[in-house]
Amino acid sequence: MKPLQNILYITKPGAYLSKERETIHIRLEEGPDVKIPIHGISGIVCFGTVGMSPWLMGFCAERNVAVTFLTDTGRFLARVHGPMHGNVLLRRAQYRTADVADQSGTLAAAFVTGKLYNCRQALLRCIRDHGETPALRETEKLLSDRIRTLTSVEDCDTARGMEGDAARAYFSAFPDLIRKSDPAFAFSGRNRRPPKDAVNALLSLFYTLLVHDVRSALETVGLDSAVGFLHKDRPGRPSLALDMMEELRPVFCDRLTVSLINREQVRASDFLTNPDSGAVTLEDEARKRVLAAWQKMKQETLTHPFTDEKIAKGLIPFIQARLLARHLRGDLDGYPPFLWR
Repeated sequence: MKPLQNILYITKPGAYLSKERETIHIRLEEGPDVKIPIHGISGIVCFGTVGMSPWLMGFCAERNVAVTFLTDTGRFLARVHGPMHGNVLLRRAQYRTADVADQSGTLAAAFVTGKLYNCRQALLRCIRDHGETPALRETEKLLSDRIRTLTSVEDCDTARGMEGDAARAYFSAFPDLIRKSDPAFAFSGRNRRPPKDAVNALLSLFYTLLVHDVRSALETVGLDSAVGFLHKDRPGRPSLALDMMEELRPVFCDRLTVSLINREQVRASDFLTNPDSGAVTLEDEARKRVLAAWQKMKQETLTHPFTDEKIAKGLIPFIQARLLARHLRGDLDGYPPFLWR
């Protein structure tokens, strides 16, 4: 089993990272320098005006440590990684499957099934803990109906349409998951680029972090993260990472967003609004707390529903990537999405 390693998040403006022997040397504009051994790091995520030496980039590439650069608000800028690993025959099988309509459609339906099942589980947990509302029960029934229909779907466009309809219904019921009555956490639907409220700011940040982890997992097993099944190919878009991310959003991102708000681990004062663009972002200290909560959440243990292994939650993307690779090689009849229990 692959060990769960840490992601290094750099949030200090003006920080500069360089290589010093087997360590990452972090120089800060204010405060002491920090040195971190690279052997326990699986990725580096830099927010805002963070610099990095080319020697460290090359060192990270050699060690299979992906480096991602984001804006202050968490929007993706660039990614640096080394050569793709794995067997070229696996990637050829991936490309062939993507070009066969019914095979591609079946995989697209599997990703959507995982997403809708896990969205439904999020609603059921809320109903169990806090009681049902008309919106929660109606959306839960809709998701159940869509999940049953997806068992016979072999068309990508049909799967996409069902995913879109179900996602709109799910986010219409999302406010009922938030028990905090503070108007600062009012949610009237998904918005992004930039997010215009505190809930969307948290969701967008976590979705960006999840894409980083899923993309790294896919490339670790040798798959091409740019060639997907549910999401159409587009230059610069990690379509396969976005495919697999769909089933994991409710488990990783949506649940943590709701928990942070309901437990008052984030407050209205933790968010800043840009008067020109209306973009809502986390202030620096709050972002550190939120990133720490993200890392802690990934350390939680659970039993994987397909492999029956007890694992850290952060390893789910790697196990799902391995299962997808096994399916594409012909070792599994179908791809088993992660179904949250």
